[in-house]
Parts: sequence; structure tokens; C-alpha cells
Amino acid sequence: MNQEPSHARTSSRSQSIFIRRHSAVTRLTHWVNLLCLVVLLSSGLQIFNAYPRLHWGQYGADADPALLEIGAHDRNGAAQGFVSVGGVLVPTTGFLGLSTTGGESMPRAFPAWLTLPSYQDLAAGRRWHFFFAWVFVINGLVYLGHGFASGHFRRDLAPGRRQLTGSHLWRELIDHARLRFPSGDAARQYNTLQKLTYLGVIAGLLPLMALTGLTLSPGMNAAFPVFLDFFGGRQSARTLHFVCASLLVLFVIVHVAMVILSGAWNNLRAMVTGRYAIAQGRS
Repeated sequence: MNQEPSHARTSSRSQSIFIRRHSAVTRLTHWVNLLCLVVLLSSGLQIFNAYPRLHWGQYGADADPALLEIGAHDRNGAAQGFVSVGGVLVPTTGFLGLSTTGGESMPRAFPAWLTLPSYQDLAAGRRWHFFFAWVFVINGLVYLGHGFASGHFRRDLAPGRRQLTGSHLWRELIDHARLRFPSGDAARQYNTLQKLTYLGVIAGLLPLMALTGLTLSPGMNAAFPVFLDFFGGRQSARTLHFVCASLLVLFVIVHVAMVILSGAWNNLRAMVTGRYAIAQGRS
């Protein structure tokens, strides 16, 4: 994410110049984050499958009402998968609640191909999840330290006063809706929507996900019981953790879509080599 156009080289064939868009630390931590997120998501779904319900408050058991439940039940003599949100049932046979594996339907919240490991093993899922959660945290601290030390956050992610005006934000929203992306010199820096989104994820979503995850650890509960009080109970923390993970998945989907629509090869090259091409003489 670090944009450092410290040098540029002209390509006579494409009439483009290459700027240094991402530092080596940014690129490395980006790909480590990708690995961690894939493992954390798949192992987290394995953990969720062991108890596919979300509650709010101090208690959560089969008899307690659930905010969200993914499961299967008998309907007219046949098994049917469902997702229940606030008591409203939505049939989901074939994917959620009742997935098809090897031609046979199997009751499980998320299908085997989405979980790590693919078979039901809560202990293994927790080991994968906790190990890569710490890798994710350490990698994030490396990125934060580099971002502050290099001035990346101040230079590239902090929006200016003019960028925060209503008219400017509205214009950027319209441009995004029409898939109009910055070109030329304007592409050297992140736009305001990118800055606000990245800052929201870095400063809000990820810390909340980490804290709610720590609250789910019995060891952390014993050492820091204040976390349970702060989030209103273990079940509330679990629900918030699931919501944060879902929002992070949504962010990744939108992020990948924007990468593809705004120039997949150029963006991928920038995140692998650090070099990003902009059209010469365009603004």
C-alpha cells in the first residue's frame, strides 16, 4: 500500500512511466496477510461448524434463542439445510446447513471444501486458527511499525481536508459507480474512498477482530477478565468476531474486484515488483 514514486522510468513502447508504488515491506506483509486470511477463514469456519449458532450475552446453548443459526432439519420427511436469522428460516440445501459431498448430503454449517481441515476436527481447526492468528498479528505489527517509521500513513493514507468535503466524496462515489478510475498523475496516490476504507480496516475492523478473538480464549479470560465485561459476555464476543470476519471477507471481495476492474496486471505487478505503470502525459 506504500506509494513512493521516488523514481520513474519511461517505457517508449507503451508510452508509460513506471513509478515505485509499494515498498518491499508492504509487498511482503501483503502476501503474508493473504496467506493468514485464507487459513484463518477456513479454520474459523471449521470452529463455527462445531457449534453453528451465534448468541448475544453471557450464555449460549441449544435451548437459548440464537441470533443466527446454520443447520439442517427434517421437512416433510426429507432433510433440508437452512439459515435462520432472528428466527426467519431461509432454505439453503446443497451449500449451507446441508452440503453435498461425494453425492451424499451431509449436515454441516459450511461445506467440507471451505473448512480446514476438511473433515470435522475442532481441535485441529483451533490449532490452525490460533497459530495463524498470531502470525497475522505479528505481521500486522511489522506493517504498522514500517508505516509509521517510513511516513507511509501520513503521506499516503491520511486524507487532506479538501478530500473530506461532501462534494469531493460524492464525485468519487459517482466515479466509482461508473467504474471510472484515476489515470495519469492522479493514479499516483490513493483516492479518498481508498484511504478511508484502508484506515477503517486498519484502525477499526482488525483491532476489533483481534480483541474479540482474544476474548474467546479461556487463558486470556483468566488473565484479562475485563474483556468479557467490555464485550458483554463470551457469546457477544463470538458474534462480534464472526461479524468482523464477514466484513473482512466483504472488504477482500470488493478489493479484488476493484483490482481487476482498474487493471489486474498493472496492480498485480505493483504488488509483486513494486512498479506501477501510469500513462505519460495523462492526468
